[in-house]
Amino acid sequence: MHTGEGGDAVEFEEAAGPLRREILAHCYRMLGSAADAEDAVQETFLRAWRGFERFQGRSSVRTWLHQIATNACLRLLEQRGRRTLPAGLGDAEPDWRPRARPAPAETLWVGPLPLDPAEVAGVRESVRLAFIAALQHLPPRQRAVLILRDVADMPADEVATALGTTTIAVNSALLRARDRLSRADLDPHEITEQDNPEIKTRLRRYVEAWSRADVAALATVLREDVTLEMPPHATWFAGRAPVLGFLAAHVLSEPGRFTVRVPPRLANGLPTLGLYTGALVPHAVQVLEPAAGGIRRIHIFLQPELFGMFGLPVSPADQPDLHS
Repeated sequence: MHTGEGGDAVEFEEAAGPLRREILAHCYRMLGSAADAEDAVQETFLRAWRGFERFQGRSSVRTWLHQIATNACLRLLEQRGRRTLPAGLGDAEPDWRPRARPAPAETLWVGPLPLDPAEVAGVRESVRLAFIAALQHLPPRQRAVLILRDVADMPADEVATALGTTTIAVNSALLRARDRLSRADLDPHEITEQDNPEIKTRLRRYVEAWSRADVAALATVLREDVTLEMPPHATWFAGRAPVLGFLAAHVLSEPGRFTVRVPPRLANGLPTLGLYTGALVPHAVQVLEPAAGGIRRIHIFLQPELFGMFGLPVSPADQPDLHS
């Protein structure tokens, strides 16, 4: 095999290229940020290309890339720390009247991952925001073990090799990680497929309610235990009454305040909306988690810089017929 820095880049791309999206999803689970995951993927593929000549097929290319990516993520975590969502910083507000609760200055937020519709199959559950946020509360090496064993489905001995430890240590870390994750509110059967006719109807009614600022209509599509988070604000709400009370008082104050658009890319494989205000000014990206009985979680990312990532117009000039 004559590859590496002076060798056959085509051979490397044929072997490693098809795994890029899988490695990106792995890095995203580790890091909780699409931007950080892209950085880790860039480092992973650069290191892999430089070492491809020495690789010589000692394991599968998939296992090898996961090993490099995991260690790249662990190095990044040492530099940047863990990320969270507002629910990870404290209790929900007791009612709809928000209290001033600024996030600590050093807070890093879990962010959404853009996915093309064709990429969603088989990954939605393992990149859902609630799962990613829960992973971030695990110590980094426990997190790596859990992801490699339970998501990437790698054997314990390969995980041990990847992390430079023993199979016994891997199995022990996996048990601790599973136990800790089991305490999170992560029912694997909770999310309902978006092509379910009932879910489609609820999502359409949700969009219409936002456009009309119709809080009563919104109430009919939310579950009683719905939660609302709005990074970068630390304040969050749990329960239909507090969520609706807050939205009625502070957000859905007048019909037509928001223009709602569906982006071409999905956040974490879930229903995603772009909210514009005024003269089509980007305001927020919403990510919804539908479940049996209604929408269970609403994530509102008040970060207009995300619009381009999801293929949403960032100004009226980008899409002249945006009003159509």
